[in-house]
Amino acid sequence: MKDERSYLRSTFDTVAPLYDQVRPGYPEAMYDDVVSLSGITTQARILEIGCGTGQATVPFARRGYRMLCIELGENLAAIAKHKLAVYPQVEVHRGAFEDWEVEKNAFDLVISATAFHWVNPAIAYSKIVQALSPGGAIALFWNIHVHSDKSLGFFEAVQKLYRQLAPELVKDDKPLPRENEVPIKTSEIEQTGLVSKVMYRSYKWDASYDSATYIKLLNTYSDHLNLNSTTRARFFNAISDLIDTKFNGRITKGYLTTLYVAHKLV
Repeated sequence: MKDERSYLRSTFDTVAPLYDQVRPGYPEAMYDDVVSLSGITTQARILEIGCGTGQATVPFARRGYRMLCIELGENLAAIAKHKLAVYPQVEVHRGAFEDWEVEKNAFDLVISATAFHWVNPAIAYSKIVQALSPGGAIALFWNIHVHSDKSLGFFEAVQKLYRQLAPELVKDDKPLPRENEVPIKTSEIEQTGLVSKVMYRSYKWDASYDSATYIKLLNTYSDHLNLNSTTRARFFNAISDLIDTKFNGRITKGYLTTLYVAHKLV
């Protein structure tokens, strides 16, 4: 399992330009809440774990924060460096967070955007607390696929193709969760005993995709990339055909951005 996890974690780097092109960002209101809930000042220094190509980095960089961003993937890090070159206060370090030598008490905020679940929690929380200054905060956030009334039954229809053509990707046959059915991670974070009570916020939004863009998005998911090439091609062609013939060439996907903010225990 550990080897498989390490492999899947590295797959994003093989499609770095596509990842940068089609992976969704996060609502602007979420960034505002990270700033207000964490209590950071304009002079704050931020550590980002798993910056990818910088989707969540740029909004903080625009606000003028000093940042150190750690990214495992060589290609992802290269794109992030190029994108962030106009922000001299931002540094991108290529490597695994687990191997990074901690700068103790050096950061006012640690963030991780749809990446923290790939990091070994036994190592991650301890290193984060060491890196945070007294009173510093951690902000973890994810985009989660949820039900949208605007999807018009596409995700129920496409599930049949998963069962027929890629059953190894079917974890269960439950319908997509609604906004109020998404599991909340507050207790998981608080149980580390290293941070204060966790503040939780969520943001529901929709994204629209044509068939070509949706297939590009699927090509950035680690489990889909892990399919053999023949299965993947047949499966993706069937999904594209479904979108074009049954849904007029465009579908809507519902997202819920979940945000968790907590402060280091002094």
